[in-house]
Amino acid sequence: MPRSIGFVIHPGFQFLDVVGPTAAFEIASRYVPDGYALEILAPSAGMVTSSSGLELAAGPLGMDGLDTIIVSGGQLVWDMAAFHAIVDWLKTIQPRRLASVCSGAFLLAEAGRLDGRLATTHWESTERFRRHYPRVRLEPDRIFTRDGDMWTSAGISAGIDLALALIEDDHGPSIARRTAQQLVVHNRRPGGQSQFSGLLELGGRSGRFATLLDWARANLGEALTVEQLAEHAAMSPRNFSRAFLREMGTTPAKAIEQLRVAAARDAVEAGSSSLEEIARQIGLKDAGRMRRAFLRVLGQSPQLLRRSLRDRV
Repeated sequence: MPRSIGFVIHPGFQFLDVVGPTAAFEIASRYVPDGYALEILAPSAGMVTSSSGLELAAGPLGMDGLDTIIVSGGQLVWDMAAFHAIVDWLKTIQPRRLASVCSGAFLLAEAGRLDGRLATTHWESTERFRRHYPRVRLEPDRIFTRDGDMWTSAGISAGIDLALALIEDDHGPSIARRTAQQLVVHNRRPGGQSQFSGLLELGGRSGRFATLLDWARANLGEALTVEQLAEHAAMSPRNFSRAFLREMGTTPAKAIEQLRVAAARDAVEAGSSSLEEIARQIGLKDAGRMRRAFLRVLGQSPQLLRRSLRDRV
């Protein structure tokens, strides 16, 4: 029998939260016996309008025998009837796996399914999530998380990474890799990869630290301690650390590491310098530390990146 996957949507759902993962499961089904049976579910059966205005046809909540439930995110209003209907339903079901994409984690958390569990959501929602659900072990700097039978993913496109991880969990890395190749995406970004690269480019939610981060990019060879960064921002170290975390959703140390890895990746792809030289130039000191930073931020080593580029030539 095919594994049944139920996607839960609601008025204002994010379209890509659903169609990205469904494409992954549909492609994976080409490579395995039986594959996946996909269902779209909503509090009210019929056509459901997404935040973009596009619609999907949904069946009612309450279908029995679903192997995996994936809850989509989107523009949910806290007191809307659909929110409460989904939460009430989530409290009663027992699929083999429960998952969410983007702000769909709010529904799982409201139902109590994430209490004491590791979880993530879109970076823009992390402060609100922490306030409402302090019992959840939120990891905002993750593409996706797995804690036993509970899976959560970050914003929108991370739902594809989540789907590939679920496919790998079901059928192994070979099928997940073939699916990723057909989707023309990275072979499942590891869950620990950071989701904050876009925010770093903007300098934060309001752009407050754009000038500071431009200066940091130009001085990656320096230590770039919290004290140095705070001085350049004309703030005390304690106030700076708090404001930076609030604005950026990550710590100064992690942000600097991401800037260094981004610069190192460009240098590795250019291919003109040794890994030791690149590591020294961007403040990671040696190739060993650079490798560990690459694995944390990108999920692959600089050696593998350089080798894959050579293979393409």
